[in-house]
Amino acid sequence: QVQMVESGGGLVQAGGSLTLSCAVSGLTFDDYALGWFRQAPGKGRQGVAFINYTGRSSHLIDSVKDRFTISRDNTKNMLYLHMNNLEPEDSDMYYCAADRSWGAVVRGTPTYWGQGTEVTVSS
Repeated sequence: QVQMVESGGGLVQAGGSLTLSCAVSGLTFDDYALGWFRQAPGKGRQGVAFINYTGRSSHLIDSVKDRFTISRDNTKNMLYLHMNNLEPEDSDMYYCAADRSWGAVVRGTPTYWGQGTEVTVSS
């Protein structure tokens, strides 16, 4: 059974930093591309950052690429999102996700999802 468990969310002031973690089990970790997505209440889920199987290639959306970093540790089956200089607009529920297909992750249709961790940025 595949499990993806996010942690690290919380309340932070604008300009602050958080690191989200995602612990993955039940699959062969380095066979999967990974991503972080976020969703505000009543809105669609938005892809934020994606990372390939080895961690050597990643992509972040324009609004966060100068502030966030995505990384993975294939020895620990962990995915991370390092978030710096947070803005109130970054307040959302954040989800990690996985799929064997890089394209599926980038398109926002990965097979496996975590339950989410909430990030709130106060102004």
